[in-house]
Order: sequence, then C-alpha cells, then structure tokens
Amino acid sequence: MSTHPSIHGDVADGFGHVADVFTDNFATRGEVGAAVTVYVGGRKVVDLYGGTADARSGRPWTADTPAVVFSCTKGILAICAYLLVQQGRLDLDTPVTRYWPEFGRHGKQDVPVRWLLTHRAGLPALDRPLTLADVLAWTPVIEAIEDQRPLWRPGTAHGYHPMTYGWLVGEVIRRITGQPPGEFLQDSLAVPLGLRTWLGLPDAERDTVAWTLAPPAEPGIPVDPVAERGLTMNGAFAFPADEQGLVSFNDPSIRAAGIPGAGAVSTADGLARLYAACVSPVNGPRLLTAATVDDATTVRSRGQQRYGPPDTGQRWGTGFLLHSPPARPLLGDRSFGHDGAGGHLAFGDDTHQVGFGYVVNQMGGPDDDRANRLTAAVHTCLTDR
Repeated sequence: MSTHPSIHGDVADGFGHVADVFTDNFATRGEVGAAVTVYVGGRKVVDLYGGTADARSGRPWTADTPAVVFSCTKGILAICAYLLVQQGRLDLDTPVTRYWPEFGRHGKQDVPVRWLLTHRAGLPALDRPLTLADVLAWTPVIEAIEDQRPLWRPGTAHGYHPMTYGWLVGEVIRRITGQPPGEFLQDSLAVPLGLRTWLGLPDAERDTVAWTLAPPAEPGIPVDPVAERGLTMNGAFAFPADEQGLVSFNDPSIRAAGIPGAGAVSTADGLARLYAACVSPVNGPRLLTAATVDDATTVRSRGQQRYGPPDTGQRWGTGFLLHSPPARPLLGDRSFGHDGAGGHLAFGDDTHQVGFGYVVNQMGGPDDDRANRLTAAVHTCLTDR
C-alpha cells in the first residue's frame, strides 16, 4: 500500500483511517520520518512507515528503521518487572532493601519497590555531580542513588523520575536476575518475540537508527530546577539537545550504553508487538495475566507533581502511563504503556487486545498531537467495526 509518495506499508480492511491520519501528520504536523504499527488480537492490522530517517543524508525510513524512544523505555522495564512478579521472584510491596540492601541508606529503608515504579520514591534527581562517563558506567549512578536523601518523604507525593527511574527499577532487575536490564530484555522478550528492540544498541545496528531532530524552540517556558537536574543527570548531558541543537541521544556511546530510563532503541513494530504479546497470544501465551493488568492499571499517582509542569491529567499505574485525557488519551481504562519525549508512544489494551507502537525522529513541542491523533484513529476503527 502507498497512500503518499513517501508512505509505505500495509493496512487491514477497516483500519484505513489510521493511514489517513499518519499521512496527514506529514502534511500538517511537520512529520519528517515515522512509523506506526498496530496489532489486534495478535494480528498486525497496521504497519506503516515513511519519510526520512536521517535528514543529514536523506536516508529513507524503512520497515526496519528503529529510533531512540526515550521514556517508552520505562514501560519496557515495567513489563520486565511484572514478568519477575509473575515468576514469584519479585514482590512489588516489599522494601527495595530485600533485593538491594545498600539502597536503604538515608531514610530509604522502608521504601517498597512499587514506589520506584510509581514516581513516589522522592529520587527524581541526584545531588552528586556526575560526568557522562559516570552515567554510562552504571555503577557510579547506583552508588549516587544509595547515598541520596529523598527530596520528599517517600510515599507522600509523586514527581516524575525522568532518568533515575531506569536505574532504580533496572538495579532491582539486575539484583534479582544477575543480568543488566538490557540483557534481561533481550533474553526474555526481544529474542523470543523477534523484536527489533534494544536497551544497549549493538554496534552492528549503529547505522540503522533514525537521526533524532531537536524539538522546535520554545522561548520563555520556565523549567523547574529539580526537573532540569533530573533530565540531565545533574548536567552529565544536555536534554533534549545542546546549544547547537544536537540531540544528546544521537551520541553512539549513549545509545550503546542503554540509559535505562530513556535509552531504548526500537522499531514501531517492536513496541507494538511487545505490548500485543502482553494482552494476546503472540508466539505463545500472552505475557501478562488479567490479574497483572488489573494491578498495572490501578491508578497509583495522579494530580500535581512535587516538581514539574502544571497537572494536565496524567495518571500513573505501576510503571505505566495510563489512559490520561486530555494530555494522553489511550483506548480506555485497560490501556497501559508509556510515551517518550518528542512524540513516541507505545501501549497495550487487553479489552481490545491491542498493541500500539509509534516512533518518530522529529521531536515535537508541548502541543504535539501526532500520537494522540493516531490513537484516536485506532479507537474509531475499533468502534466502527
């Protein structure tokens, strides 16, 4: 199918509206390169891609082009954590110190694992100065977390943990399994499901990844200092881009290290197939039970954050962003997933047995509605069937 000179892929009967919206994002929303994939009941019904993967060379976006998906990484880690719960290896409501004893310093001894996944641990930013080399090395960040005093009394408030979430959850996974989270992802999910999804990009894939373009400048928007420290790991790297407009996560060393809260690299199909497998049979029984989805979609944090922008309706389950109109409407109250800086979105929904993945290379600004338009199109197609 080709609905636009640069748009390619396939759409099943009844899902043409998704193709229309995807094409219109290029025409009216400044899309440069992107892909969207949707599974329903384990069957791929939308698989579209197009535009330019690398604006420097003109390399086109292909069916196999992955992109850095930023905080969609958090949802991937949450799936990994829930697999361990289902295996009886992780109890979300027991103290972190059961798995990671050194975490308990400076008043953190009673923090349960669940608060790491619900942005309630009081650790969105670290006081210790860190270099980029420290951040890429893993252990220095873990040691900084162990020595960090919470910025609020854990459990009494929530505030998005933009980067530290990855080390907090990832270290628990590492302590339980003996594997870094990227390795656990490959062995437990990516290889069995055939995903082009990595947390720690292999060198052989280095030249396949889309080149991310900085979002449009938004002068005059104040940034909370704690939120800024959290996003940049205390200035270890610029986020999203440096003063010259270079997006930091284009750096091959950052991609290879797999920053665990924001550094996953994936195709749209990789994300959609992963979430489809959580809610329907894909290469075997569904990954997450209905009881697990019950737990994951229970709202744990909502309302105004301790630090950060005004509340726009986000609702957080355990590790996942939930159906959150008006800012991020999904398909309904059984939807769970995560968006990523610049416009990426991935989620599953077990009412509709949907897995959805959308990846881009032109980062959007605060009013970016590309992903929401696609989600709304999917909803329309499902309800009109």
